[in-house]
Amino acid sequence: MELKQNVALSALKGYKNTVIGVIPEDWVVTRLGDVLKIRHGKSQKEVEVINGKYPILGTGGIMGATNTYLYNKQSVLIGRKGTIDKPRFMDTPFWTVDTLFYSEIFENAIPKYLFYNFLLIDWYSHNEASGVPSLNASKIENIKIPMPSTKEEQKSIAQVLTDTDNLIQTIEQKLSKKRNIKQGAMQQLLTPKKDWEVKKLPDVCWFQEGPGLRNWQFTKNGMKVINVTNLVNGYLNLDKTDRHISMKEFENMYKHFEIDENDIVMASSGNSYSKVAVVRKQDLRLLMNTSVIRFKPINGLDYNYLLIFLKSNTFKDQIDLLITGGAQPNFGPFHLNKIDIFLPPTKNEQTKIATILKDMDNEIEQLEEKLSKYKLLKQGLMQNLLTGKIRLV
Repeated sequence: MELKQNVALSALKGYKNTVIGVIPEDWVVTRLGDVLKIRHGKSQKEVEVINGKYPILGTGGIMGATNTYLYNKQSVLIGRKGTIDKPRFMDTPFWTVDTLFYSEIFENAIPKYLFYNFLLIDWYSHNEASGVPSLNASKIENIKIPMPSTKEEQKSIAQVLTDTDNLIQTIEQKLSKKRNIKQGAMQQLLTPKKDWEVKKLPDVCWFQEGPGLRNWQFTKNGMKVINVTNLVNGYLNLDKTDRHISMKEFENMYKHFEIDENDIVMASSGNSYSKVAVVRKQDLRLLMNTSVIRFKPINGLDYNYLLIFLKSNTFKDQIDLLITGGAQPNFGPFHLNKIDIFLPPTKNEQTKIATILKDMDNEIEQLEEKLSKYKLLKQGLMQNLLTGKIRLV
């Protein structure tokens, strides 16, 4: 099937079976070549200028600028070579290089409707190269999609999806603004003052690195084991975790590595090093692997102040100066023993600072959840609207 769809409507009145799935009876199966022409980009060498009016586009985005456009009408762009699964919609003049196709869209189709169909196509199933992914213009034009019989319905579908995209963009802009505000607040609030004290991290924080478990120790059930891949958006995601060790082995050798509720866990190796998550009651019971370190505040350190510190650039900048490894950086207790933490003179002041930043974190989390919901909504709308499962007329 050309589109990622799992519509089961063949038994319903007003729908029909086709080579690309079940669609409304008044819709048609259309070759892309019947509604658009795939055009090749060109070298930008002769047209590129420093402060041009129009963007020069490649598969990775904007590559430069020009005062000469290659095309000035609405168009759907798709990679010819390299990144082939990131369609782009343009409604302003542009230039594309040779690695990026653009499309000349015919009068019988709404350009934005075609763009949303491009988003549903499994482009890698049309890849023609064993090395760098590549697409062929004629093969693209032979792809079949479902089309409403009227441009009015195409336009209605495109408008709903565009409105949803606009909502997503608004949330993303708010989220970016909130993150920038929080970053500035952290910089201001965590900058040491004259009466602040500097201590080594182990003086106010207990930490423990997970044991070095081996693949042969893992079982299908028993005590669940986490690693860096489970640390997602500040919490643990255990949905796809199937690593365990036997309860007997856990009780005999690893019981002191069991994670507790409210432990702060951190990735200590790989590209995700210094990523932080908080352990919730529903996550338990759990055991750490060697790439995870857990933290607990001691000697009067405020819990949320520690959490904020471990997430801060103040902590990460120090770790970056101490870590070992190139492509796969690593750190452990040896490095953490050398970390400085800057503390207000009273725990009450620590708590006030942590509360301000925690409230900002909560606002960011709410926006992230809202963004995730709208992205899921958009995906569902595309699946339903572009196959006719939901009709707007």
